[in-house]
Amino acid sequence: MTLHLPDAHGALRAYEPRTEPLPALRATPGSAFTSRTVFSAAHVVADPYADTGPDGPAAVDWDATLAFRRHLWSHGLGVAEAMDTAQRGMGLDWATAAELIRRSAAEAKATGGRIACGVGTDQLTTTTATLAEVRSAYEEQLAVVEESGAQAILMASRALAATAQGPDDYLEVYGHLLRQAAEPVILHWLGPMFDPALEGYWGSSDLDTATDTFLEVIAAHPDKVDGIKVSLLDARREVDLRRRLPQGVRCYTGDDFNYPELIAGDDQGFSHALLGIFDPLGPLAAEAVRVLDTGDKDGFRALLDPTVELSRHLFQAPTRYYKTGVVFLAWLAGHQSHFTMVGGLQSARSLPHLARAYELADDLGLFPDPKLAEERMRNLLSLYGVNQ
Repeated sequence: MTLHLPDAHGALRAYEPRTEPLPALRATPGSAFTSRTVFSAAHVVADPYADTGPDGPAAVDWDATLAFRRHLWSHGLGVAEAMDTAQRGMGLDWATAAELIRRSAAEAKATGGRIACGVGTDQLTTTTATLAEVRSAYEEQLAVVEESGAQAILMASRALAATAQGPDDYLEVYGHLLRQAAEPVILHWLGPMFDPALEGYWGSSDLDTATDTFLEVIAAHPDKVDGIKVSLLDARREVDLRRRLPQGVRCYTGDDFNYPELIAGDDQGFSHALLGIFDPLGPLAAEAVRVLDTGDKDGFRALLDPTVELSRHLFQAPTRYYKTGVVFLAWLAGHQSHFTMVGGLQSARSLPHLARAYELADDLGLFPDPKLAEERMRNLLSLYGVNQ
């Protein structure tokens, strides 16, 4: 049945929804991946009945949130927990993030799923923190993750970006943390397109200079760095950085614009993956990696290349609001019963943006039940006053 979707200019266009999902979504999950390590950064499901406001504590629907993680694990994907996809720093406070880490890590242990969790400094509420306070905040969060049994991801810190006077401060803080980490960690370089407060991270706004400092941190502690997650949306820079890593240190692409080519790699190497876009693409991404495990790069690209247009749409500027599209697609796909987000972030994208996201995802066949997705899209359009 035809849907009339609003475009960016306010005009309605006719769209005929699919009636069947992509055949790859019906594939039965097989054995663990052999060629790449792949994490999906997972979103949280808000409690729609909680009486909260945008500035109040986060209210999470724990059952639905953990069910979504089981969905990702069932397809062989690892879960990157309490990252920016889970609205860290955009509605998810540290107290709730700590609870999320503990619950998800326990669920991972029970189901045999792989999990890595974000370690940051977002419990600091002041922009005038000292370096000692930044270190202490990182240490508190690192302890929570390690006690849960999860791998740690050292995330970029707004407080450190505001406090550090130059590269030496980054070398000191990260060196201190890596020396005390119980197990190898993943270092996360999140660019300012994802969080403007991280401009000049690693002590310089010049990316070449910042890269040198980043590599200096790794070179000083290669035994404590499992890998790096790079989220700069610059494929060339990621490849150049990847080739300069010490032997045994992985590169996990966080490039939601260029992930198929970066994961496929070239004759000098490849990237593993830790991606927000693999939240809505989970089953399809897993199937593509299993194809890649057989050595079939062309088959891998044939599955993933068509998804790039959707990813670039969801992550368009202002990029930090990509979470709205991710949760929207989870609702349409039936992974949650509502389109409500922590902090009211469901209002962060326009109806034309959401309509285009639906169209692109449906055209790809991403919805397990296209009829349910169509009905929910129709209800949303009606809520906005769009008559069908």
